Amino acid sequence: MSGVIIIMGVSGCGKSTLGEGLARKNGRIYIEGDELHPPANIAKMSSGQPLNDEDRWPWFDRIISETKKCLATHETVLVGCSALKEIYREYLFQNIDQPCRIIYLHGSFETIFERMQLREHFMPPELLKSQFSTLEEPKFAEDQCLRLPINQPVEDMMKRAEKWMNYRESS
Repeated sequence: MSGVIIIMGVSGCGKSTLGEGLARKNGRIYIEGDELHPPANIAKMSSGQPLNDEDRWPWFDRIISETKKCLATHETVLVGCSALKEIYREYLFQNIDQPCRIIYLHGSFETIFERMQLREHFMPPELLKSQFSTLEEPKFAEDQCLRLPINQPVEDMMKRAEKWMNYRESS
């Protein structure tokens, strides 16, 4: 498959770990969405305030721009981006203008909150509730969206994602 695979889910679910691992192992490029947040978004989240839709649109535009740049030289691009609402995913898909698929990482609030407390990040664990309340789970068919539970070893998640990606590429 050429195109884009968006690795989505709430903060702390493992998007970066999975995306970086898949990119490294499969010779793909990975775009870390968190690195594309405008400074105002980072400041807002760091102060404990959740982002609203107006905060997210410029971020999505930066993700789209970076993705298009990478697609000029890479057949498949992996993008780590929360993409919590259906309207956000639609916006990304429509503006990237390439086939897009999703790997949705999901898990319990308790598991993810625990993980967030163990890491250094600009988004404090206290904002996780706002992410879960914003989250609209994807309703794509299996060929468009792989749902991966995060309560398994990363290696197992990678194997399952690779199998799904390889199956999609051969279809």
